[in-house]
Amino acid sequence: MKSKAGMFTGTTGRVFLLICAMYFIEYVDRVNLSIAAPLLKSEMHLSNTQLGIAFSAFGYCYAIFQVINGYLGDRIGPRRMLAFSGILWALGTLATGVTGGLATLVLSRALVGLGEAGTIPNATRAMANWVPVARRGFAQGFTHSAARSAAAVTPPLLVLMIPLLGWRGAFIALGCVSAVWVIAWALYFRDDPRAHPSITAAEVDALPPYAGPRHRTSVPWWPLIRRIMPVTLVFFCHAWTLWLYLSWLPSFFVGVYGIDLKTTALFTSGVFLAGVIGDTAGGLLTDAIYRRTGNLNNARRNVIIMGFAGSLLFLACVLFVRDRTVIVLCLAAALFCLESTEGPIWAVPMDIAPAYAGVASGFVSTAAGLAAVVSPVAFGLITDMTGSYRLPFVMSIALLLVGIALSFWIRPDRPLQGSAESKLSTESLGVHS
Repeated sequence: MKSKAGMFTGTTGRVFLLICAMYFIEYVDRVNLSIAAPLLKSEMHLSNTQLGIAFSAFGYCYAIFQVINGYLGDRIGPRRMLAFSGILWALGTLATGVTGGLATLVLSRALVGLGEAGTIPNATRAMANWVPVARRGFAQGFTHSAARSAAAVTPPLLVLMIPLLGWRGAFIALGCVSAVWVIAWALYFRDDPRAHPSITAAEVDALPPYAGPRHRTSVPWWPLIRRIMPVTLVFFCHAWTLWLYLSWLPSFFVGVYGIDLKTTALFTSGVFLAGVIGDTAGGLLTDAIYRRTGNLNNARRNVIIMGFAGSLLFLACVLFVRDRTVIVLCLAAALFCLESTEGPIWAVPMDIAPAYAGVASGFVSTAAGLAAVVSPVAFGLITDMTGSYRLPFVMSIALLLVGIALSFWIRPDRPLQGSAESKLSTESLGVHS
């Protein structure tokens, strides 16, 4: 077996950290609206339903362009595609800072969604070439930890920035940070690791064979869709609950307990910190199971099932428990379990079709986009109709049960066949049909 390249050292480590930085920065720009929402709602005189529409605006473009942007990334490479995507979401964040009402707010958030659509598929495409096979679960888990750490850091960050810059100035400053990342990515990253001027022979030896546009045939759409659909549906069940957290958690604390913005930010950060730990823990666990048993199917599927089961049990407590501290702990535990499934879920597209990882991950991300559209609006409608911030969690619990059932159809141990590239990728995984 090839030696492992350091995940945080050398050229491969710097590339990996640059990808982690992208996950962090784009998630700050994704969740910042939920933190500033009470201020926007008051200033623009929005109802919960209208606020839900603003939250969902991100998801429209995010869902529609996932496969498109993933396909483009497979064709032109993640270096150019992610740079272009970063420009778009930076502009959307800047535009949010100058919005004048609901219509322009929706358009601004849609632009953020357009830019962030395809970022995870194209990052997955990049990691398929830059990360050793045996570390894919950890890589996916850690990058998503970076994203959830952004969700944990953003509340206190915005609370500090808003008194200094106002909520509009805070969005403008965050948009500028995104632009800086775009410049760094375009200058440092290379699609083929072997083309990077700083990479060493030892690092190259640890990496899988390069799978790039010039090495593969046209996308086998129907076989790919059939193979990737189970994990796509499972991720929809995951993303429904995740978007409930990302969009409505601060408003849940305000609406149920009437606490101020600073306390809300503290609670929200604590909950998302549990998600940060869960992401990395799940990635480490799925890799450990694979290394110990050699059974890729059990390594991915069993971690997903355990995570979903734990999450729904802790979410059920929200319906019955009234103590504020206990609720925070239950929500944190539920998110820890939910996020432990990120690593194995996102490793599946690389396991099944590394040569088409951008498109395959695009389908999975589309599920997140659809959930981003529907979940926030459903929460807002239910709270407006019933006056309860607790009832929307029932839908999350039901979907997690569905996700457990669907997990049995995920088969990462059977790589997609049909092209020379697929066969090469299967050999690099060390499994055979």
